[in-house]
Amino acid sequence: MRNGDVRERVRLTPPAWLVSGLRPQRTPVNRAAVARAAVALSAPLAVGFAADRPVYGALASIGALSGVIGDTADAYRMRIFNIAVPQVFGAVGVTLGTLVYAQGWLTVAVLTAVALVSGMISSIGAVASASGLLLLLNAVIGSGLPLPRPWWTAPLLLGLGGLLVLALALLGWPLRGGAPERSAVARAYRAVADLLAAAGGDTYDERRRAVTQSLDDSYDLILARRARDHGRNPMLVRLLAQLNALVPVVEAAPAAHQRGRPLPAAVPAAVRTLADAVERGRSGPYEPHLPQPATPTERAVDHALRHATTVVLGPDPDPHNVDDRLGRPAALGTRVRRTTRDVLFSEASWRYGLRLALCIGLAQALVSIVELDRSYWVALTVTFVMKPDFGSVFSRAVGRGLGTVAGLVVAAAVLAEVPRGWWDVPVMIVLGGLIPAFSAKGYAFQTAAITPVILLLSDLINRQGIGLVRARLVDSLIGCAIALVAGYLLWPESWHSRIGDRLADSVDHAASHVALAFGADAGRGERARSRRRLYRDLSAVRSEFQRALTEPPPAGTRAAAWWPLVVAVERIADATTAARVRVDYGAPAPTRSEVDEVVRHLRELAGDIRSREEPAVVRTPLEGEERSVLEPLRQEVTAARTIASPSGAPGP
Repeated sequence: MRNGDVRERVRLTPPAWLVSGLRPQRTPVNRAAVARAAVALSAPLAVGFAADRPVYGALASIGALSGVIGDTADAYRMRIFNIAVPQVFGAVGVTLGTLVYAQGWLTVAVLTAVALVSGMISSIGAVASASGLLLLLNAVIGSGLPLPRPWWTAPLLLGLGGLLVLALALLGWPLRGGAPERSAVARAYRAVADLLAAAGGDTYDERRRAVTQSLDDSYDLILARRARDHGRNPMLVRLLAQLNALVPVVEAAPAAHQRGRPLPAAVPAAVRTLADAVERGRSGPYEPHLPQPATPTERAVDHALRHATTVVLGPDPDPHNVDDRLGRPAALGTRVRRTTRDVLFSEASWRYGLRLALCIGLAQALVSIVELDRSYWVALTVTFVMKPDFGSVFSRAVGRGLGTVAGLVVAAAVLAEVPRGWWDVPVMIVLGGLIPAFSAKGYAFQTAAITPVILLLSDLINRQGIGLVRARLVDSLIGCAIALVAGYLLWPESWHSRIGDRLADSVDHAASHVALAFGADAGRGERARSRRRLYRDLSAVRSEFQRALTEPPPAGTRAAAWWPLVVAVERIADATTAARVRVDYGAPAPTRSEVDEVVRHLRELAGDIRSREEPAVVRTPLEGEERSVLEPLRQEVTAARTIASPSGAPGP
């Protein structure tokens, strides 16, 4: 009986792929964002009640809600883009929706076209994805709710709500301008300090991934802003120089890790001292107390740290002598033309746009044929669920269903017990503040926080009371079903992991990087840019892996099978960096034939990953001089090829 009870509990335990998508993430709560959300969502309601225009107040709060969802950036200038740009697209969307309100099949056609555009532009980047989301969401709202006339009233009110969030987000700019950028660079220094402290230990790989993410974020932030300032801002020039000075320290870390023993405690302590100086904007004399270096690896670490100390604590650099290691962004016009061309001729862009358009078209066609209360919720649900750049479509559908049920419990209590009027203002203060707090925990938690807010605001427009709760649940479940069937199950790619192809591309890049790293013509800046691109590729592969784990079998199980090879390719990148550092600090350089042999095996590894078939010929082993600087790299490539062999590689 006891064994039977155990087996029964095992059968009742939810699968790991489902639990991983619903587990709350351990992230700190942004208290400033909580305060901004509480004020931004409640203040328009208070003004609306005071002016005896509660519908206007509700619309402005809906606009503020979209701004709160997009209020995720630390740097003030990035907040302008994250909040203001999507508001423009939202205004266009609600205008189109208002013009086709209650127009039957014309509404279906227009929303389907808007969904196609929304899906295609979502592939550009984070701001474009939020803009595409708001374009479609507001178009659905405008087509499904009887908004105030004339047509420009709704976009004006929604825009005012978004601008309120932006104004609150920028309040500290005059006093803290540049502080977020300094904090980002300081976080990168602290991440590198943790990496050096972990060298030779079991936590090194985890720390390296944190460094990759921190450097990517810092460079994206500094270079994007410096491109707009045309290099004239001395604070940004100094921060960029400090980031560049950190790159040699990062490059020396893999070589230090391969020694197999920890670095002296003074090494990470010196980097943490530099991090404090960066964050406080401090300069002045400082001499790190480092042990005398004796090997090429120790000389690399010592030289990199002393150079970083000079840059961080020395005088402001000459703006013309600061190299953008990752390359400055192109001119705006060039980027617009390039992005437009990529979107129009990208298979992935069209594929996602068509999937989203199909689901929205089906949702609108259904509600045009079948009478449903507040039927626009069906298309709203489809829009939120069909965002693969936000995570797995399947897990988001499940998470939205569960989050909606949790949110409806709160909404039912509010609609049933709280009288409409001024009592809505304190309620909105509480519910609004929960949105950024819960959004950091995961999609299901964000849905649970947003649901009662939208229902409360919708009730102020429609005056349906607690009757909205049942309609919201039915429409949400219908929308989830449409997204699962038309947006997931009917597409063969949903059942196959894309990690293999992405990983094969990264291996090809690794081969090119090896050839470049030990080539005679490549400069240090070119090698640094290639290395950063390689680690960015691997970071994207890891993100794809994490997303795929939340998919149901067979996609999720196939993704899990790729994990050893993902780790192996990351070790190849580290071994390449370590070998280059040793050469830079005195180790004999490898011969051209050695480099070519490693590159050839990496190209073959990429082919193995793509085909996953038994090759027709026997491979020659990767051999060479044991004392060569490339020997650790050869060992990592051999290990990766063993994992990728037909007996060990995952299926297609």
